[in-house]
Amino acid sequence: MADEKMPTIDQMLCFAVYSAGHAFTRFYKPRLDALDLTYPQYLAFLVLWERDDITVKHLGERLFLDSGTITPLIKRLEARGLVRRRRDEDDERQVRITLTEAGRALRAKAFAIPLAVIEGTGLTLEGGDALRAELIALRDRLDAALEV
Repeated sequence: MADEKMPTIDQMLCFAVYSAGHAFTRFYKPRLDALDLTYPQYLAFLVLWERDDITVKHLGERLFLDSGTITPLIKRLEARGLVRRRRDEDDERQVRITLTEAGRALRAKAFAIPLAVIEGTGLTLEGGDALRAELIALRDRLDAALEV
């Protein structure tokens, strides 16, 4: 064991993913500041713009966030008049989230962000899709390894 060399931080896949995540956050920050959104709030909107009127549980599952994280995020958006929360009529244990007109209007303002990301990465659309697919596969393999 003593003869084995510990990898350097620059050789670690986890650090490459971690530091790339931080680079994304720095890249997004000025764009999201212009919309007065945090990155997790932006992700919530991406889900809601895709499919409005969903449960808090569904939103948390899509974003890989627990209820202790997603609920305060939604409450802040509701306080700003961007979403509404209401109890599900069929299952009062569930809370549903819907976009307000102001929340829907943010979509047009945010439309340029994904285009800026593609440009900022220097990837083609195909290259971006391939990298995203690899990262999703990596995430899924790591999640599956936890279950063993």
